Amino acid sequence: MATIDECRSALDKLSDNLAGADGDVRAAAGMDRSLSCRITDLDITFVGRLEDGRIKVLDTLQGPPAEKAQIRLTMTGDDLVEMVDGRLNFGRAWGSGRVRLEAALLDLFRLRKLL
Repeated sequence: MATIDECRSALDKLSDNLAGADGDVRAAAGMDRSLSCRITDLDITFVGRLEDGRIKVLDTLQGPPAEKAQIRLTMTGDDLVEMVDGRLNFGRAWGSGRVRLEAALLDLFRLRKLL
């Protein structure tokens, strides 16, 4: 099972990947939205923002967040680490229910370029 530190490192790596992206991916990453990433097996949630092409984690909460973020991801810590490392395909994980992504419809259309 992935640790909190490994999950945080995975989010930092994802942020670096987004910041270095080009074209459509860079444009999609340029959204300014509140973001939460719930790690179910650790019962924690990273909360922050997708802003200026980066993920900025502002806090780590025990359990689910009190407020709904505009973009919400839910998965296990192992799935987060494997996705960021390229060992787990987001589309397959999302299609099978291993990963959950919730956002407004327009945001989902923009996010598909990232995923």
